[in-house]
Amino acid sequence: MTEQPPLPPSPPPVPGFGPPPPQYAPQSAPQYAPAQPPPYAAPVPPPHPAAQSAPAAPVGPDFLAVDKRNAVVVDASGVAFEMSGLTIEFHWPEISSIHYKASPDGKALMVAVIHLDGRFYECVVEARPRPRLQEWFQQLAWVLGHYRPMG
Repeated sequence: MTEQPPLPPSPPPVPGFGPPPPQYAPQSAPQYAPAQPPPYAAPVPPPHPAAQSAPAAPVGPDFLAVDKRNAVVVDASGVAFEMSGLTIEFHWPEISSIHYKASPDGKALMVAVIHLDGRFYECVVEARPRPRLQEWFQQLAWVLGHYRPMG
């Protein structure tokens, strides 16, 4: 092992924060000007009326059927399907018609949305326990009747 030369002595400790040296001490209490914007600053416009209050969410009944992978939501904005993590929303003005029925084995709710341009979308939600399917039929009929009284 080699010997290293000794370290130079450390400088004396510097005093911490304290009163400023006499040549820099204020002679009297500072005088502050009243708070005014600088002359080059543009006036700040008032906030937009729409930003002042957010529109309230539409109020009305809603329907939700959900299983492990899929979901159907019907509310005031329209119909939404969620299938294996993907969501598609249909707003009421773009919906031509909505149909629903039980699956052939009677274990699931099948909901179909027909778009104005004729495209057809379907979502299947398993009903567990099985009596839940009848509850969903009653709720869905009532909610669709509220938003689409003519069918």
